[in-house]
Amino acid sequence: MIERIAKAGLLGVTANSGGQAFERVLARALNAQLARAIFRAAQKEHPESRILLRRGARMVADSAD
Repeated sequence: MIERIAKAGLLGVTANSGGQAFERVLARALNAQLARAIFRAAQKEHPESRILLRRGARMVADSAD
């Protein structure tokens, strides 16, 4: 169910809205600072969605927390 970003060194922000299994990649960033900024902006733009910040298989941040 969780989208994994295969390329090493990329951080990805994904969104899952309405409890559905559908996920989409909102952005990819090459550094953590940019990824965090995108994550915060995505939370504001999609308050009803669960936003995940991932690095490969590792979850860095989750808007549900």
